[in-house]
Amino acid sequence: MKFSDLADLVREASYWAARGGAAVTSRAHVNKAIDEKIHRSNLLEQRIHEAIAEGTLMVDVAGEVVGQINGLSIHDLGDFAFGRPSRITARVFFGGKGIVNIEREAKLSGAAHSKGMLILAGFLGGRFARGNRLSLSATIAFEQSYGMVDGDSASVAELLTLLSALAEAPVRQGVAVTGSVNQRGEIQAVGGVNEKIEGYFAVCKAMGLSGEQGVVIPQANVRHLMLKDEVVEAAASGKFHVYAVSTMDEALEILTLRTAGESRWDGTYPAGTVNAAVLKRLREMDQLLAVRDKRSSGDIDDLEE
Repeated sequence: MKFSDLADLVREASYWAARGGAAVTSRAHVNKAIDEKIHRSNLLEQRIHEAIAEGTLMVDVAGEVVGQINGLSIHDLGDFAFGRPSRITARVFFGGKGIVNIEREAKLSGAAHSKGMLILAGFLGGRFARGNRLSLSATIAFEQSYGMVDGDSASVAELLTLLSALAEAPVRQGVAVTGSVNQRGEIQAVGGVNEKIEGYFAVCKAMGLSGEQGVVIPQANVRHLMLKDEVVEAAASGKFHVYAVSTMDEALEILTLRTAGESRWDGTYPAGTVNAAVLKRLREMDQLLAVRDKRSSGDIDDLEE
């Protein structure tokens, strides 16, 4: 917070104390000043929450869906910023085009976001293509997004969505995700973590808290948390959850409620795990692509063998 903003807050808190006849400005007056400032600036946030509640903006906060997740983004209005959920989807199909970033193809992806998408390909190749080609075609998109998408804070959500689509493992829609991932699958800190958590909590509260909703954040962001009292109280009572994770596998297990699976010496994974299902799907697509390539080249003898 800038010193001038702090001074404005102190003056407004003092005003509310004087108006209430208090001799001393207390915490309640400071909270009142903060609430009033937010009320003067959050019309856009209210309109977005209304659009989500009435179904105009499509966001699910309950149930499970394959290849769909709630990512968290920030709207910065200068003197006020707020977080909101955005539906991110992934579709996987036969082919060798790799991961297609729909935002980039539509010229709506900033440099940092495009870099994050390339890191996803590096992660997949390093984890699942040690003994075979990385043969897949996949598309990832922010649904109902018509402006520029930038930053890499949605890369964890995008990768989780892609892994869900590959493994055909349903993702919990009540748990939203923020975080940046590197090629080794380590989750990195992002900005605006408080606003993102509070924004998603507000949406869940408006649509009905079920006790199964929450947010996945990077472990490195825990020291930055300074949440509103109502969010802290909801978390303490088990009505809302904040999960801090350090690796993709931790996030994967929270979102799918399935074991991620640790890599064996030969690059395979235990049966029944999410990583095993992803590897199986990728190898199947690689084999199909090899058959297509042989047919295209007219190598019938190899095909029959």
